[in-house]
Amino acid sequence: MFRPRIIPVLLLKDRVLVKSIQFKTHKYIGDPINAVRILNDLKADELVFLDIEASKNNRLISLDFVKDVGEEARMPFAVGGGIKSIDDIESIIKAGAEKVVISTHAARDPEFIKEASENFGSSTIVVCIDVKNKLLKGKRTWILNGSRSTGFTPLEFARLMEKNGAGELIIQSIYRDGMMEGYDIELIRSISTAVDIPVIALGGAGAKEDLVEAYKKGRANGLAAGSLFVYHGKKRGVLINYPDKNELALGELTFAD
Repeated sequence: MFRPRIIPVLLLKDRVLVKSIQFKTHKYIGDPINAVRILNDLKADELVFLDIEASKNNRLISLDFVKDVGEEARMPFAVGGGIKSIDDIESIIKAGAEKVVISTHAARDPEFIKEASENFGSSTIVVCIDVKNKLLKGKRTWILNGSRSTGFTPLEFARLMEKNGAGELIIQSIYRDGMMEGYDIELIRSISTAVDIPVIALGGAGAKEDLVEAYKKGRANGLAAGSLFVYHGKKRGVLINYPDKNELALGELTFAD
């Protein structure tokens, strides 16, 4: 039975693991390398690490951290945070990551995605598109941890990134981030049905059924989440977790149409 990739997205702030609500209210979760070890044991499909303050502080995600993850991770992983040059990407790939995630610089200089994909191949380049409403203008894409609007609609920007060679798109609803009330299915579907490259849903998953909905109704190729994989129970106790492969095989998560 086919199923899409299921991807924990882990946020870094000051080199520790945190979780946000609507890109604010960051809660300390723990040591990111320890999370990698746990997700190794749970056989996660792949991981994404995002340094949420790198672009704002005009710096690159720590290469020492990327190397540490590369030495521990037994699954493919991608990292993002402050990437704005070909040298940045080369350094990250040499440090052990399989992919890079670019957000702020993709909007500031869309041609950079074309240059990056030509140098490293489309499969290496992932663009994260953060989305929320702009007063009187509807949904727009935002950068710098949701603090500045780009002016692009999500669909405009997704098509531009595909045209410029991005290999995958992460579509994230800022309003649903950390709420654990389900993905923005309308947003995800509007992008996934308009582009031919893989679309990864992010922002809002609170139950395993939300993953199925994003796949079946949203037509997402990958299902990513943060809170779902770091919290447990109604009181949100911190517990790194991931769906068991036997659970998937038994059909408790049924992705087949």
